[in-house]
Amino acid sequence: MATTRGDREMLAEMPREKLLDLFFLQIRNIWRVDGLYFLGIEKRFGAQSATEIDRECWDAMARLEARSLGKVLELRADTIDSFMTLLRNSSWALDVAEKEVETSSDKGVFRVVECRTQKTRIAKGLGEFPCKTVRQGYLESFASELNPGIQVRCMTCPPDEHPYGTWCEWEFTMRKEGEPSRNGGSRLHRGDK
Repeated sequence: MATTRGDREMLAEMPREKLLDLFFLQIRNIWRVDGLYFLGIEKRFGAQSATEIDRECWDAMARLEARSLGKVLELRADTIDSFMTLLRNSSWALDVAEKEVETSSDKGVFRVVECRTQKTRIAKGLGEFPCKTVRQGYLESFASELNPGIQVRCMTCPPDEHPYGTWCEWEFTMRKEGEPSRNGGSRLHRGDK
């Protein structure tokens, strides 16, 4: 990663807990900027334009982030378990404080129990944001960048009705050879990665 020697030395001297606090603060700041620019676009051009721009940005971010995470963590998404490890290290997943993650050999589930963004919107009188298209686009781009054989399935996400204690829930499975993609891609053939 490209950082200056001075920055690395400064951070290396920081106590571990303070370094983690700083790390999570910077992750939170990414999402603050996301929310602020979204609200600004929404105010000027409407929710539909803001949502379309948000989706385009997060689709691109997902690809960049997936590639970078794979390199930094020296990990390939050859299995659902390795994919879930990479997903859990994404800026989106790390910013979700209240979540549940389940992983088995053939399926991964990521469930947002409390959504800070939705709760903030509701508190401001803005109502729930129908974030399904944005989040699905992000997760499909993230998955396909790492392994085109990974399927993303939305179990629930606003504007869908969602049960108390779950804002959104996503399921990840490995596509079998010859099976059509639910992500909008082509069939998986032997040798695809």
